[in-house]
Amino acid sequence: MPIEPLLRRLDRIAGGRAADHRVPVSSDPRVRRAFRVVTWLLIVCLLLGVATVVTAVALLASGAEVTFAVWMRCLVVLGITATLFYFLWRATAGWYWAYRRLQLFSRIFPIVALVLAAIPGLYPLWVITEQIVFAIVLIGVSDYLHADYMRDAFPKPGAAAG
Repeated sequence: MPIEPLLRRLDRIAGGRAADHRVPVSSDPRVRRAFRVVTWLLIVCLLLGVATVVTAVALLASGAEVTFAVWMRCLVVLGITATLFYFLWRATAGWYWAYRRLQLFSRIFPIVALVLAAIPGLYPLWVITEQIVFAIVLIGVSDYLHADYMRDAFPKPGAAAG
């Protein structure tokens, strides 16, 4: 079964109005390098998520209490990271919507993580630390995605490529 038609259905849900706008894959080495760095940064996010789950399981196995909020955070970090990997994959194929979602979420998720980390008593210190590191890594992702050469590689629908 060809997977692209299934992916295009998912793209239409995630991409909204711009779901059909595709740009030529950039030959700019800075764009390729930025996507490589973003990939590695997202791998770091994935490893943080896995480490959080492993830590929670180890604490639970040792008899410590692991709250519902911590388990939710574990699931959310892994879900966010999976979503960002999908957006990255589709953006590297030239899908404008995926690039824009990657830009947007790499700006929003760090803010959410830091706000949640600041709520007294919601998380133990080790989860707060994970959230701060997660936010810093995503800020790095956002910095790469908002570079002028990246925005030039993904012109808005209807705009001439520069």
